[in-house]
Amino acid sequence: MSSLVRMSNAPLVRNLVNHSLRSVRLISSSQKNRDAATLDISKKAAAPSSSATASSSVGASRNWVSYGFDRHDEAHDRSVTNASFFFTVTLCLVLGTAYWAYIPDPQLQDWAQREAYLELRRREAAGLEPISKDFIDPAQIVLPSDEELGNTEIVI
Repeated sequence: MSSLVRMSNAPLVRNLVNHSLRSVRLISSSQKNRDAATLDISKKAAAPSSSATASSSVGASRNWVSYGFDRHDEAHDRSVTNASFFFTVTLCLVLGTAYWAYIPDPQLQDWAQREAYLELRRREAAGLEPISKDFIDPAQIVLPSDEELGNTEIVI
């Protein structure tokens, strides 16, 4: 703290420190049972009226908040929520990821790499070069003449 005060821009630092000290909020550590008021409600007054439905009295008494699937029936709202999470998480994410991880290689890249290693091993055992200069028969290659190339730069 003292190093902040010794800085070259001391008035700015003092303003920041004073502002931070002013915005401190103190927390009370008193017992909470003295702070809250209690009411004694008789059983007759606490019983729901006959005009109220059972679902609304259960929802109101438990402070039910809807998940957004059904605003009037708590049981239906909870079951649709659980079903949607089961399908999205278990079926889509878990089983979809497992399926994607274990599907066969559609482009056969693993097979091509294995075959290339086997061919290299065979050619090394036979004393041949890894890739032959005459991989394609030179008689089959048609090259342009010097007149057709003109001033085209040839990079080898």
